[in-house]
Amino acid sequence: MRARRRGWGVNRAVRVGGGVVADGHHGGMVKRDTVREAQLPRVTLPELRPYDGQGLEPDGDYDGLLIEDADLAGTQASGATFMDCGIRRCTLDEASLGSARLFDSVLEGVRGVGVRLAGAQLRDVELRDARLGGTQLHGARLNRVLVRGGKFDYLNLRQARLADVVFEGCVLVEPDLSGAALERVAFRDCALRRAELNQVRMKEVDLRGATELDIVTGVEHLSGAVISTGQLMDLAPAFAAHLGVRVEF
Repeated sequence: MRARRRGWGVNRAVRVGGGVVADGHHGGMVKRDTVREAQLPRVTLPELRPYDGQGLEPDGDYDGLLIEDADLAGTQASGATFMDCGIRRCTLDEASLGSARLFDSVLEGVRGVGVRLAGAQLRDVELRDARLGGTQLHGARLNRVLVRGGKFDYLNLRQARLADVVFEGCVLVEPDLSGAALERVAFRDCALRRAELNQVRMKEVDLRGATELDIVTGVEHLSGAVISTGQLMDLAPAFAAHLGVRVEF
């Protein structure tokens, strides 16, 4: 169930559950619909003040700060608010940031295992070159978020709501999107390996740029997504199995 890019020169795409978007190869099909592109975050950080505190606090208020090269492992900062902040090269192992709010901020080169961000809100946020494993984002809300580069193992996005989110040049290993709602979400030069899509709801989701599209469960919930014809062919066995169609050669 793995799809790789192919045939990009012919500009072909198929909307799963919504009809054909375009097929420039045969020439007989007219482009009837387009995929609205996700709005990228517009983050312009002000001049930041170096953060000289020791760790973070629950329900803390952090505004216009540069938090750099800090060891935040095990920190307890549930409900904290970060506004116009730069968080760079910090260690976040087992950090507790449940229901935190991150607005107009950039996280770059952060790393950690078991970061807890359940119920968090991320709006106008850029996450660059992160290395995170087992991050808990279930029930979170992501709006105008750019995830560029990095690798994410076992990312938990169950019941999360994603709107105007772009994953670009990153690797997602066993992401769990069960029950999540995705609207105007794009995957560009991004690998999705062993993704779980049970009960996911999609609208204007563009998967054509995924260099790998490996779906373990939930292929029947791709309605509202757009894939390339090459991806459709590679996913055909999964679709057939879901429909109970036996294919013999």
